[in-house]
Amino acid sequence: MSLIEEIKPAQVTLVPDAPDVLTSNAGWDTINREAELSKIIARLKNTCRVSVFVEADCRMVEGAKACGADRVELYTESYAANYNKNKEEAIAKFVSAARKAEEMGLGLNAGHDLSLENLQYFNSMIPNLLEVSIGHALISDALYFGLENTIQMYKRLLLK
Repeated sequence: MSLIEEIKPAQVTLVPDAPDVLTSNAGWDTINREAELSKIIARLKNTCRVSVFVEADCRMVEGAKACGADRVELYTESYAANYNKNKEEAIAKFVSAARKAEEMGLGLNAGHDLSLENLQYFNSMIPNLLEVSIGHALISDALYFGLENTIQMYKRLLLK
């Protein structure tokens, strides 16, 4: 917390990862952890915008708003895992969560396992998407295509 207050980033995304976890594997339970999140968010909002990493569940989006978050970041692993099986079914709960975020006045981010293969469809279907977090796939693609070219490839997919 003190590091965030010192550096003053534009945004902080709260992700419920234990110290021994290598990457995100769940979103916050914003309902059962409301008291804890509310306290942290209230402190951070003095410094920057606060996003909360949540599952694509309208209840968790509502909970993020109740905690005082400015944005939610939808955890997209299930979308990515099911994209090739049935992309319409895979995206459905994300569309609902995005609409709920808009209704609640929350900004919307998304991330986890988004790639050159599934990003364009996600972006085209999700209303008011402000940011995507793409780390692993981007760096992996950069090994084949070069970093500058890969960044341009991802940016082209995000142009609506």
